[in-house]
Amino acid sequence: MDEAEQGSAHKYLVVRDHLAGLVAHELGVGDAIPSERHLSQQFGLSRMTVRQAVDALVTEGVLVREQGRGTFVAPQRIDFEMRLTTFGEEMRRRGLEPATTVLTAQTVAATPDVATALEIEPGDKVHFLYRVRSADGAPICIEQVWVPVAQAPDLFDDGAPASMYDALRARGLAPEWGEDTLAAGDATDTEASLLGLADARAVLRAERRTYSVDGAVMFSRASYRADRYSVWVPLRAPRPTLVPRRRDAAATTTPGPATAGADDVTAAPGGRR
Repeated sequence: MDEAEQGSAHKYLVVRDHLAGLVAHELGVGDAIPSERHLSQQFGLSRMTVRQAVDALVTEGVLVREQGRGTFVAPQRIDFEMRLTTFGEEMRRRGLEPATTVLTAQTVAATPDVATALEIEPGDKVHFLYRVRSADGAPICIEQVWVPVAQAPDLFDDGAPASMYDALRARGLAPEWGEDTLAAGDATDTEASLLGLADARAVLRAERRTYSVDGAVMFSRASYRADRYSVWVPLRAPRPTLVPRRRDAAATTTPGPATAGADDVTAAPGGRR
């Protein structure tokens, strides 16, 4: 990088850090930032350089652009640690009020992919729950959940449970272990509508298998708003891989180390403490 390029990069970072400081100490969620013209005059920089700094903070989820209105401080991201816990618990720990909108709660035939995840046969009956989870009135994620009817026949007798994990515990199927698969993607038109996404359509997709001591009890897929959600993953030195015992192999295998989990489908990713 030559001297001119270094100077340009430095100026861009000065504006970015100035705006980040305003967001951290002076502005609140929904407040407008100074205009590009004002910032350009304040720092003696081109509007292109100022726009580069603003673009960086929009990409990071610190700011949000609204077409025809301006650029504003974005709602704070919700970060989650990778652990079993309920959506409601995670939101309340952050001082947010959780809410759920149930779109579908019915019994359906397991498709091949769902059957594989739940270790049942295709066509076996499963409870299916489709819902939107919100925090302080803002939609955060969309969830699809499947539970084998054979393991919890009365799961939906009183309507969709507020917490699927609590409902499983009440039936002697306490979640003990889980595995998540995460991927980034673009929201479908349906997802964008349910999540209230406009220009930014990025979502984080999470698939989870949840196990009780008897095997797989729940499979879920969730799509999270990437502008409101991030994942925090604690790291540790390598240890033997933990694999749940299959019911048909339990009699012939030596039990491995056990892990205790907490609660609900949505909290695959989890927050700093």
